[in-house]
Amino acid sequence: MTKIGIILGSTRPGRNGEGVANWVLDVAARRTDAEFELVDLLDYKLPHLDEAMPPAYGQYSQPHTIEWASKIASFDGFVMVTPEYNHSTSGALKNAIDFLFAEWNNKAVGFVGYGSVGGARAVEHLRLIAGELMMADVRAQVTLSLVNDFENFSKLVPSERQEQALNAMLDQLVAWSQALAPLRTPVAA
Repeated sequence: MTKIGIILGSTRPGRNGEGVANWVLDVAARRTDAEFELVDLLDYKLPHLDEAMPPAYGQYSQPHTIEWASKIASFDGFVMVTPEYNHSTSGALKNAIDFLFAEWNNKAVGFVGYGSVGGARAVEHLRLIAGELMMADVRAQVTLSLVNDFENFSKLVPSERQEQALNAMLDQLVAWSQALAPLRTPVAA
């Protein structure tokens, strides 16, 4: 069975991402074409990148990196739930991505952004990063507006249109994750 990790990309106290990620998981759990698991960056306590060797070498020395690498390696694809902070993704998500290399390769990724313009600029930055990591980003995405999709800018109340957008992204993500399966072997830098 295809395994998809839903990465909650914010660690900020009072984050809206927790509600967004749980909504993604709730919708995804109704599907039968893949298994979905929530991966909360708060559970991994990753410091600022502290590995001496570049991630492309795969020579991880820190226990937190080894744990993170094992978790990410266990998935066939990802949904990255990202806030938009200052026209980009969160520093916590970027840092978590930068810890690894081969564990991301030849896997599909879809995005759920949230913010004043639906997290669209954060997602665009993540698409550039995904390309460098040999990830295939799917076209469909979810853009949740703090004005239209949240009550009081904090409680997610997604419309039916947003659930349709999420399912369209998940359809592409699962299909691409399955299609890329033959390519998932360690890649030398």
